[in-house]
Amino acid sequence: MLASPASPPGRPPALSRTHRLSRIARAARPGLRFDAWNLLTLGIAAIVALPVLVVLAHIVMPTDGIWHHLASTVLGRYLANTLFLVITVGLGTFIIGTGTAWLVVMCRFPGRRLFEWALLLPLAVPTYVIAYAYTDFLQYAGPLQSWLRAAFDWGRDDYFFPNIRSLGGAATLITLVLYPYVYMLTRAAFLEQSVCVLDVGRTLGRGPWRLFSSIAIPLARPAIVGGVSLALMETLNEFGAVQYFGVDTFTTGIYRTWFGMGEQVAAAQLAACLLAFVILLVLLERASRGKRRYFHTTGRYQRLPEFQLTGWRATAACLACLTPVLVGFLIPGGLLGYLSIKGGDSLFGARFLEFAGNSLVLATLAALVAVALALVLSYGARLHPGPTTRTATRIAALGYAVPGSVVAVGILIPFAWLDDQINGWLRAHYGVIAGLIFSGSAFILIYAYVVRFLAVSFNALEASLGKVTPNMDAAARTLGQTASGTLRRVHTPIMRSSLLAAAILVFVDVMKELPATIILRPFNFDTLAVRAHNLAADERLAEASTASLAIVAVGVIPVVLLSLAMRRARPGGKDEHL
Repeated sequence: MLASPASPPGRPPALSRTHRLSRIARAARPGLRFDAWNLLTLGIAAIVALPVLVVLAHIVMPTDGIWHHLASTVLGRYLANTLFLVITVGLGTFIIGTGTAWLVVMCRFPGRRLFEWALLLPLAVPTYVIAYAYTDFLQYAGPLQSWLRAAFDWGRDDYFFPNIRSLGGAATLITLVLYPYVYMLTRAAFLEQSVCVLDVGRTLGRGPWRLFSSIAIPLARPAIVGGVSLALMETLNEFGAVQYFGVDTFTTGIYRTWFGMGEQVAAAQLAACLLAFVILLVLLERASRGKRRYFHTTGRYQRLPEFQLTGWRATAACLACLTPVLVGFLIPGGLLGYLSIKGGDSLFGARFLEFAGNSLVLATLAALVAVALALVLSYGARLHPGPTTRTATRIAALGYAVPGSVVAVGILIPFAWLDDQINGWLRAHYGVIAGLIFSGSAFILIYAYVVRFLAVSFNALEASLGKVTPNMDAAARTLGQTASGTLRRVHTPIMRSSLLAAAILVFVDVMKELPATIILRPFNFDTLAVRAHNLAADERLAEASTASLAIVAVGVIPVVLLSLAMRRARPGGKDEHL
């Protein structure tokens, strides 16, 4: 056996050919390299995925006949009502959101500038709040029906009035609140579309309607599908409005099975069915795209062609844009204001400030934690854009697609087990019981909010970080900055506005969140959302209006920020072109 030649003094031993090839192969696989940022990314993904994994693990557990009872009694109703809401809300948000987006981008008519941002306002109204407002206004003893009976001298059986507290009423109100998701994304897509393609359609003799249906809609399809998907995710998560209207869905069934029947396993299995429905929805949406991709073929942006509307067409466009704003925001906002002045919360004062303080503290802490974790995730994905990191970030962003009740069930089961184990050990060794250390504290509320809304902040920060040229990273590293130092001293100051916007969006979403808060809140710990829900459940709508109005007022802030950001949505455009 021949000895390898000795290495020169002061130099490391020469590497064998096999060793060198092995090092090159490892360097070529960035997804398999683990450093602090990869470990952080994978750790965050594991923490966020825990509730989903817990729910899925309960599918194979026995239920002692409870599941058979649910399947033979209420499961069919849960499925039918949920499917009806999904189909109705999907169609309604598509029609309203896409139609109004096309009008404000491509048409000139009186009030267009006002409607550009006003059409986003219903996004600030939680669905359960609009349900409370319209129930008081449209019920038999409400102002509208009382005025009709007095004006026309009608009796109870002399006229027909639709029942707002029904499946159709719930679908209508949810649509009015959620259509801004479709409007927001579709308007941005219309603003970014190619003028050349539209000009070709016009030279081929296609008018505004055919241009809209055959060219603009297909080009904006990814944005439209994305907006409708967001609306459907929120529909599946809906609890307050459907529970108040007495509509049985999977979300209300999970709550009733857990607390009404005391069956944790059956509730988890219902949550797993709902989660499977959500995953199927996401997979169908991605499969429908196929391999189609949409790219700009030019970097030049021209002013979009606009259609001047006059006469009845201008009036119809105004009414089409005014109606969703009026019915989805102005009327319920006015009703809540009137009820607050007329009656209002009887605990308005120290106790009400306590509810508001709880909401503000929870929303602030959840926003800070979610933004911090999203910053780590987005920067980790930038440093190591390999398959491992991509998979981890997608798992971390899955929480927004999971209903709050599912997240709550998935969190409460492991933490309740952990509390039992801790108390059993303390009782056995020290004869004391510490109580509900985790499952009875606000800790799991913060955890649930972060799991639920991490994707909101992550998407905003990932988009902002993607606009920073990699040359800045290289320059910082050549100046001696570490990866953490580059993030702290270079990227964070550049992303300051995006960080603030992401924090505000999470803050408002937490203020509105109801199902997870109801299930996980500590004993005798109420928020504005819980206060409004409890009062409305007792038919004390005038008192519920104060907390509801406070939630709506806070929700207007991100709407204004979104409208300002969308004014610069078209590269190279100016405000007058929007």
